[in-house]
Amino acid sequence: QVQLVESGGGLVQPGGSLRLSCAASGFPFRNYAMYWYRQAPGKEHELVAFMTSTGDITNYPDSVKGRFTISRDNSKNTVYLQMISLKPEDTAVYFCTVFIRSQRYWGQGTQVTVSS
Repeated sequence: QVQLVESGGGLVQPGGSLRLSCAASGFPFRNYAMYWYRQAPGKEHELVAFMTSTGDITNYPDSVKGRFTISRDNSKNTVYLQMISLKPEDTAVYFCTVFIRSQRYWGQGTQVTVSS
């Protein structure tokens, strides 16, 4: 079955950096685009990064552009989210997701807290 396991979250001061990882299994990872979403308390899920299966196209919303970078290692079935210059408003649970045959699969998420 499809499994997505995020890691790398934590508490960081404003201006700090974190790198999130998402280990995927149960599907041919190299064939699928991957997404990172986040959900802050009381808010809807927000897409923060997208990468095609080959890694040649990425996309970010303006809120994180220039600060977040998505990457993937198809040999390790892993997608990453490098986050720099973190702000308190980046505080959220971060999820990686994949869309397979009309169904979106989610990991359990990893908490990122940006606070001094």
